Amino acid sequence: MATRGFGSRQPPRETSERLPPGQYLTEDFPVLSAGPTPRVKTEDWSFTLKVGPKPVAKWNWDEFGRLPISRMTRDIHCVTAWSKFGTSWEGVLVDDILAEAGIETPKPYTLAHSFDGYTTNVPTADLVGGKAMVAIRYEGEPISADHGGPARLLVPHLYFWKSAKWIDGLQFIEQDTGGFWELRGYHIYGDPWREQRYTDD
Repeated sequence: MATRGFGSRQPPRETSERLPPGQYLTEDFPVLSAGPTPRVKTEDWSFTLKVGPKPVAKWNWDEFGRLPISRMTRDIHCVTAWSKFGTSWEGVLVDDILAEAGIETPKPYTLAHSFDGYTTNVPTADLVGGKAMVAIRYEGEPISADHGGPARLLVPHLYFWKSAKWIDGLQFIEQDTGGFWELRGYHIYGDPWREQRYTDD
């Protein structure tokens, strides 16, 4: 017996090939944060590189804006299961930040630090080679505070909690040390294609 209207509708092939398992596509940009949204003024913003505990370079907002600006259009995937295709960002590649500081990838792991005390860990290899940037514009406009402005980390190939909002520094470290969500049960790496949402995934 054949019936109409009771089968599940499959997404177009192009969509299904870009959508990691367990995700759904949204046109919105949901706002999710670990705590209240800080309102960081650009005149109060700064960005610091550290190797271990030692600061090795620092920029204020105007200085950071004079670094080479790159553009990146990528799909993004949140651990809460939404994905958004084709998001457009402008900012400074981590490669260019390191070049300006005159250092190569100094340690195998990195902790991203934010103005509100949030941290998240990322292998340094996942930040270089054009894979990640400190973004300062989204869809041609300054990033709103709700979405992490004035600057946020963008690591689009990992779940979006790794793209730390309100970023104010990167710290290069020897050991893979978990950040805020990793210490609360989220996966240490967070690959959406392997559904690495929680510790044992």
